[in-house]
This record gives sequence, C-alpha cells and structure tokens, in this order.
Amino acid sequence: MSESSADRIVSELRSWISDAAPGARLPSSRELAARFGASPVTVQKAMHTLVGLGLVESRPGAGSFVRGGRAPRTLDFGWQTGALRTAQARVPALSTPMRDAAVDAIGLHSGYPAGELLPERAVRAALARAARADAATSRSAVGGLPELQAWFARELGERTPAGVTPPAARDVIVAPGSQSALSSVFRALTDPGQPVVMESPTYWGAILAAAQAGVRIVPVSGDGEGPDPDDLVRALAETGARVFYAQPNFQNPTGVQWSPARRERVMAAVRAHGAFLVEDDWAHDFGIDADAVPMAAFDDGGHVVYVRSLTKSVSPAVRVAAVIARGPVRDRILADRGAESMYVSGVLQAAALDVVLQPAWRSHLRGLRTRLRERRDLLAASLAEHAPALRVERMPRGGLNLWARLPDGADADRLMRDCEAEGVLIAAGTEWFPAEPPAAFVRLNFSGPDPSRFGDGAAAIGRALRRQRVG
Repeated sequence: MSESSADRIVSELRSWISDAAPGARLPSSRELAARFGASPVTVQKAMHTLVGLGLVESRPGAGSFVRGGRAPRTLDFGWQTGALRTAQARVPALSTPMRDAAVDAIGLHSGYPAGELLPERAVRAALARAARADAATSRSAVGGLPELQAWFARELGERTPAGVTPPAARDVIVAPGSQSALSSVFRALTDPGQPVVMESPTYWGAILAAAQAGVRIVPVSGDGEGPDPDDLVRALAETGARVFYAQPNFQNPTGVQWSPARRERVMAAVRAHGAFLVEDDWAHDFGIDADAVPMAAFDDGGHVVYVRSLTKSVSPAVRVAAVIARGPVRDRILADRGAESMYVSGVLQAAALDVVLQPAWRSHLRGLRTRLRERRDLLAASLAEHAPALRVERMPRGGLNLWARLPDGADADRLMRDCEAEGVLIAAGTEWFPAEPPAAFVRLNFSGPDPSRFGDGAAAIGRALRRQRVG
C-alpha cells in the first residue's frame, strides 16, 4: 500500500476513537492489516502517528488503547513573568505557516512545497553519498564548503552584465537556512533600537528576525511594480535608516516582481543614502511566467546584501542558504555566523551541492515551473468558483502563494478559525504586516499536497465567508 494508505487508516481510526470510551482497546495490528489490506509496516506507521497525536497509548504485551483523560494538575509558571521581562513578549510563539497540519487536513497555510515538487530521489542519493564522504566526520569552514561557495558565486555571476564585477567565492557565506541568515544580517548591520525599512506587507520571518534583533521597523508602501520609491526616500531620509529589507522577485506574500523602472529608482535611493539593500531571493527557483532577476547581479559597490536559499527548492531537510556580501560588511556577517552556529553541517552542504550539480537539476526546475503554474491556476479557479467574494490581488508570475483580499467587513482571523474547524488551514494576512493592515487579507499556498482538494478547500472558505455575511 502507498503512504496515503497509512493516512486513511489514521483518518478512520480517529473517527472511531472520537466515539470510543477512554481505555477502549483498538483492533490488533493483524486485524487492522486484514481490514485495510495493508502491510504490517503501514499499520505500524499509522499507529505511531496516533500515538504522536496523543490519541492512543501502547501497552507492551497488551495492545493499543484509546488514551484516557487525566485530571490536569494546575501548574504555576508565574515566576517566569519576572524572569522573561523583555521586549520579546511581542514576538509570536509560532507563525501560522509553521504549524503542523493534521494528516487529513487541507493545508493551504504552509510556506513549503509538497514532497512531490522536490527532487526527492536526487536528495536521498546525495545525502547517502555525503554520509560516506569526509564531510560526515569533518568540520566545515565558517564561511562554508569552498565548492558550494563557488557555486553560489557562479550562479549569481551568470546574471551579472558586462561592466559589473561578478562576486567571488570569498564573498559567499553559507548559512543554515535563510531565516538564520537574515538574523545574522540584521544583527551585523544594525544595533538594537536602530531603524530598518521594510515593505508592508512583507515576509513574516523577516519581521520576526528584526524583532528578535531589537531593531525598529519602518514600513513603506508599494504597488504592483514594487515599493513606492518616494515613500522609500522619505523613510530613509526621516529615520536615518541604512538598511532596506526587500524581496524584488515574487514577494512573499503578494507575489509582486519589481518592474525594471522601479528597480532603478530603488537602487538610486539606496545609493544616495549610503544604505544597504538586503535582497531576499527566496523564490529564485520558483519562476512561473518569469525568471527571477537578482538585484545583486547589477551591484558591485557593496550596497546589496544578497540572501539565497536552497531549503525550499531542494528539501526542507537540507537547510542551506547563502549570504553574498562585499566589503567590510561581509566580515561582520561572517563573525556573527561564527558566534551563532560556528559552521554549517558539512553533510548538508555536500548534499546540497551534489543536487544542484546534477544534470537533472535543470530539468527538474523546468518541470517544476509547469507544475506550479497548473497548481496556481487550479487554486485561483477554485476560489473564483467557490469563494468569489475573495479577491486575488494579482496572479503572481512566480513563487508559491496567492495573496487574496477579503471583502470589507470580513475578519481574517475568524475566517482562519472557521476554516480550520472544517479541516482547512489558511493563513490570515496579519502576520505579514509590520504596520496596520489597510484591509483584511489571507495568504494561500498553492504548492501544498493534494491539489485535487483545492476545490473542497475553496468551498470551505466560501462557506466561512458567507457565515460572516460578507461572501
């Protein structure tokens, strides 16, 4: 049986458990295998899932039983209020896109592609080869594996036009994922209390990293071409900010790709104010109707600090990213990386390099473009049919998400809760705004598992909106 068979066993047993008394004995593994036509391994996997969900407990020699309720003991953690007297209280414990989904849920909330969109076979083979190599028992350099540094530099250099000096391998710092990279960049470029300019809305992880670094976020507005250049100039001039964080390609969450004219005006503003542009190229591998065009490829003056991740496109288990920076800022970021994590696992670096050097990597990305387009269009069509009151702001030319505006008067947080009650997970747009949202939005990921259920998910969203008397 396939992996989905274990999910079916879990789904049916959860339904049975909901009506069973605490302590009730579940059918034996042999009985379950016969009932579902499943192998013992599949049944065991399903039982492990139920145990992990806290629904079942196993008693060696006796079987598996519905977990009984226990009278909770009141715990007093009041002492932590004084011990945690810091500004971190305003940082959310766990963002919605990072939440785990139940096995039978329709997940439109996550920020990661489903496994079938990843080069799974290549990743497994690469990890196996890396585990047999010296990388499995040796320490990596703080800056990263030299061959991987050279690959990141060469990739960006291929987009560098004549007359602009391409980056060197030494300019590359390998980090354990872009989130960790952004944290280092904010710490290296700013001091607590200093301003950092960001688009509004923007990536929730950047907002979180900035909050943890203690910096003050200054939001700027934007439109379908990118950030408002005049608003950016005012923000840099009035606050004295020297850092502008942005995503020029397929912005998360809006999907906007900056127009050529907007790119020129933004870079002119950054250079005029002696500032850094922190370019988060998170969707570099997720072009659909257009390719990503890194701003860093056109800058050799050290103004652009470029962040490029392989985590979403290679595998979420291979958390490898790069920061490309030139001049003294590179040394500052490198020092922070050394203090933060000393170095990145050599096994993960070797595996990531192995995958992107395979001839199949390019063909995988070409196929991925087609599959993302199909999913994007299917989700948009499903929303238009079942939840017409939800307005998709624009069809993104790349990325993984649709950014949709709710009708006036709708409550995004209530919509999220009502959808979850129907087994559909979505993300309210509030987490992507560093300032007050101008309206209510939701972000919907079209790269998640089982696109055949997009229609069911859209129908649940439509019903939830109508219950608010707005859809």
